Amino acid sequence: MRHTPGNERLGAAESPVHSTYAHRINKLVPWIARHWLALFNFALALYLFLAILAPVLVKAGMTTPASVIYFAYSFMCHQLPENSYFLFGEQPYYSLASLEAVGLESGLDLFQRRAFRGNEVSGYKIAMGQRLVAIYGSLLLSGLAFGLVRRKMRASNLKIFLLFSLPMALDGFTQLVGLRESNWWLRTVTGALFGGSSVWLAYPYLESAMRDVVQSETMRSLQAR
Repeated sequence: MRHTPGNERLGAAESPVHSTYAHRINKLVPWIARHWLALFNFALALYLFLAILAPVLVKAGMTTPASVIYFAYSFMCHQLPENSYFLFGEQPYYSLASLEAVGLESGLDLFQRRAFRGNEVSGYKIAMGQRLVAIYGSLLLSGLAFGLVRRKMRASNLKIFLLFSLPMALDGFTQLVGLRESNWWLRTVTGALFGGSSVWLAYPYLESAMRDVVQSETMRSLQAR
């Protein structure tokens, strides 16, 4: 490209903008490193809250925002009613047979059943299944607990993680292939074990990495003075 005074002026005009963005990013990275655990816990809490909010909105007659939540969560969960917790109904959970007794039409296939959100008798289902509620709830509770011991806790190893994950894998796989039928407490317990072991494995490494980022940024700032 031909070099002209105009190009020099353009480059000079862009330089302060680029410098400003670089400065903001340099300030943002250590801030995220210092507050990563709070950010993770907030995101998990929000994710759980919205899933639980869906049946609350249906009960309140606000079906449009509830439908938005159900639709968004449908990409991440099967939302089968027989594998979900319910609010405002006769029971907090149902088997397929008991759902048919409170309003679910019998003989529906999987895709038709997942569209059933509940009614005044059964209550209304949470926007994600029991196992996912347990996983994300366990991640949140374990993350909050980690905040109390984050400088002392050592990471587990992959063998321990696999050991705690195996019950969920067995429970899900044997149900998937039709060998047996799981139930609400197995989904909850196995999901909670997986979530808690995930925090035990990953969070100490994340804490160490984020601490290194903060220390590097502190040293860089001191050297720049």
